[in-house]
Amino acid sequence: MTDETPVAELGYEQARDELAVVVKLLEQGGIDLDESLNLWERGEALAKRCEEHLAGARERIEKAIAAEE
Repeated sequence: MTDETPVAELGYEQARDELAVVVKLLEQGGIDLDESLNLWERGEALAKRCEEHLAGARERIEKAIAAEE
């Protein structure tokens, strides 16, 4: 269903794409409770990983702007 690569090793695009798959699977339903919980937990971790990447990119941009000033 989803990739089993550790979330910490995923790049932004990989985490984002897998998160979209997780959301789709959860919205479709038809999976048992344990699998739903596993998907939910993976989705939460993927969302957090995406936020980490975006925060890092924001910090790099802010540093670059500050260096130009």
